[in-house]
Amino acid sequence: MKRVMAILTILIAFSAASCLEAKDKKQSYKIGGVFAITGPASFLGEPERNTMLMIVDMVNAQGGINGVPLEAFIEDSVGDETKAVNAVKKLINSDKVLAIIGTTRSGTTMAVIPIVEKAETPLISCAAAETIVNPVRKWVFKTPQLDRHAADRIYGTMRDRGISRVAVMSATTGFGSAGREQLQNLAQTYGMKIVADETYGPKDTDMTAQLTKIKGTNAQAVVNWSIVPAQAIVAKNMRQLGMTIPLYQSHGFGNIKYVEAAGSAAEGIIFPAGRLLAVDTVPDSNPQKKVLVEYKTLYESKFDDPVSTFGGHAWDATWILVEALKKAGADKEGIRKSIENTKGFVGTGGVFNFSKTDHCGLGPEAFEMLVVNNGKFVVLGQ
Repeated sequence: MKRVMAILTILIAFSAASCLEAKDKKQSYKIGGVFAITGPASFLGEPERNTMLMIVDMVNAQGGINGVPLEAFIEDSVGDETKAVNAVKKLINSDKVLAIIGTTRSGTTMAVIPIVEKAETPLISCAAAETIVNPVRKWVFKTPQLDRHAADRIYGTMRDRGISRVAVMSATTGFGSAGREQLQNLAQTYGMKIVADETYGPKDTDMTAQLTKIKGTNAQAVVNWSIVPAQAIVAKNMRQLGMTIPLYQSHGFGNIKYVEAAGSAAEGIIFPAGRLLAVDTVPDSNPQKKVLVEYKTLYESKFDDPVSTFGGHAWDATWILVEALKKAGADKEGIRKSIENTKGFVGTGGVFNFSKTDHCGLGPEAFEMLVVNNGKFVVLGQ
């Protein structure tokens, strides 16, 4: 009996020590990221992935969130809807993440929305289509500005320049189709007549046929809406056809690599974007200036690569999630409520004010109109 009691005492002591060790070992806050790291949208997804991991390192270097480290689980969607769906299911069911940043493209975001809604897991998308947050879904948010506001700024700039006849080109992707719809819906409001409406596939490498049709119209400008490499191809094809009317692009053009891909044909392209791409021209009095400079400096020094609008979307999304984790901890509903109640958050895309009826939180003032000048982005008119 004495021997049995001694063994029990040892086992109880060992068990207590194990419990104390487990208690002392801090668990992590698991967060997921789904980005198009490879594939045709890698110009967007790679800086998003880099930015999210950079912030996780920054947070952990400062002791984590209330002493709890962040742990990131990253998946590559390759810009494909099926892969995005599978990635989100893995993050939720296997990795047990508390929230997800992504996806990169509008089409892949729309594909995963039913998954996160059913799993009641917060998603902060880095894609732009307004259909992501309109109608409002309980668990879905996004950080890019609305494509409707981008169309507003494009048409407003055209009107100011005496343009009233426009040719529309768009990719047959979620983002391209959503933008095309906004351009069609807003045309009459701005006194615009769409004299040509051409589309192309996301993998198309030559838009000469569509542009030849446009050249035969009386269009005063072309507006192209896409996020795929076609943004550079359209510009080069216009140059090859001798077309001299101005080319406007959507806010999907916000990566200097598109300019590099188009070469001299990119000169003069006009597009709406956040202030990150022209941070040197943002006045010190602007509330975004400090954040823009911080992100640009950190990213470019760490990755030796120019900062982009798309990485900025991930910067905003990840910091918004970090702030929600500070308040809610490992409580998905608490995280969701915290994001929805975020007010006055200064990000690279603008000053965010979310609400129950607005899961984007940005207005048209978040955009500037930029132009390519000598291979660089500058504010239009400066």
